[in-house]
Amino acid sequence: MKKRSGAAKPLRFHILDSEALSLVVHGDRGMIARIKVAALGEAELVTSPMALIEAYDGRVSEQRWNWVLSRIRVIAIGEDEARAARRLLADAGLHGHEHAIDAVLAVIARSLKGEVTILTSDVGDLEKLVPEHILVRHV
Repeated sequence: MKKRSGAAKPLRFHILDSEALSLVVHGDRGMIARIKVAALGEAELVTSPMALIEAYDGRVSEQRWNWVLSRIRVIAIGEDEARAARRLLADAGLHGHEHAIDAVLAVIARSLKGEVTILTSDVGDLEKLVPEHILVRHV
């Protein structure tokens, strides 16, 4: 068996905000394609508990939610992450009432090692919270 030469390809992460999660739950083709890419091991889908709560839609069956959540890693946040999110908001001049979830997603993005893309409906504000090497894409 031949050894592969060169460095291993860095892991790719796609962070989903509540709008991206909602699109997955409602069967959006583009977002379902990302689920398939993740299933092939080419990327990992992650989100925050807060985005999960905000994306909740009572019209969607529990079975559908469970299917989606079985394919996404929900990254827990604690006091340290909350403090880091607060500092990001302060540095960017944003208010927690409107941007708390964005700040938590930014903290998660900063903690991941590899290629990170945040999929969001709020590109402008998230770009204020992450360094340039973290991509922010509109869904």
